[in-house]
Amino acid sequence: MIDEVRARRLLVGPDSVCWRYCSDVRLDFAILYPLLLQVAHPTVGAGVRDFSQFEQHPYERLLRTVDYVTLLVYGRDDAIAAARRLRELHHRFRGVRDDGRRYSALEPRAYAWVHATLLQTYVAGHAHFGRPLSPTQVERFYAEYRGLGRLIGVGPRDLPSTWTGFCAYFARVIEEELELNDSVRRVLRAVGLAGPRFLPLPGPLRSLSRIPVGRAVWLGGVGLLAPDLRRRLEIPWAMADELSFRTLGRLSRAMTPVMPERLQCAGPNQLRARRSAIAAGPLGTARTGSARWPYPDPERASTVAAC
Repeated sequence: MIDEVRARRLLVGPDSVCWRYCSDVRLDFAILYPLLLQVAHPTVGAGVRDFSQFEQHPYERLLRTVDYVTLLVYGRDDAIAAARRLRELHHRFRGVRDDGRRYSALEPRAYAWVHATLLQTYVAGHAHFGRPLSPTQVERFYAEYRGLGRLIGVGPRDLPSTWTGFCAYFARVIEEELELNDSVRRVLRAVGLAGPRFLPLPGPLRSLSRIPVGRAVWLGGVGLLAPDLRRRLEIPWAMADELSFRTLGRLSRAMTPVMPERLQCAGPNQLRARRSAIAAGPLGTARTGSARWPYPDPERASTVAAC
């Protein structure tokens, strides 16, 4: 882990792209996307299989993932302390993968992949549901969020130094490493069967939230996956799904001119509202010993064109 001085240099503030784009409420539609990418990795999927209770409380776990990324971006000094606790908690997650190989949650490639999926979700999520980033903004965002990865222990060489390099890396991992496993099936089953009846989107977005939450989350997450990966994960996707996905995205993007700033950058208010819950959770000081794999729970876990 890096020292305190270097950690402070990596924090982002209100003038950063991360600050302005990482908490648009429309990213809720994309929250399943990084989960699927994470659990399809054989190491992460095995950790979820062995240590997660996602199926029992799927949407509570999703909310805690949002807490994590909100704290990382908007928490300032609290982000540094929470990042260190996150790294410490991962030491205990060890086991055997489906292919018989032993795994650790701190394997550099798997650990970096979880961070990479969140990074990609912001770019892809905004491209389809929110405010597409310009090429310059994407480059800045990538540098900033890659830097935040250093806070949690992602090494300087674990992710490429440029966005172009990241896109090549991302495509390679999808093609060569991701696979269908029981954790992927569990995530899809849990999202479809559990949770609140409707998406809890506020204000002007309520007109988009009359889709049952399982359907909206499924459309957003599965729709963002590359078609070849959807087929390999054996996720059904009909033309009606594609049309619904496109319509949801078009309507969501069209809300930008009338969305208040507090919904386009909800992170600071969300952090204040959730501070007690975060303090009592795995990254807080009150219950550090009670975490499960991983936090964010990858079954859990929310432009230039996305990768």
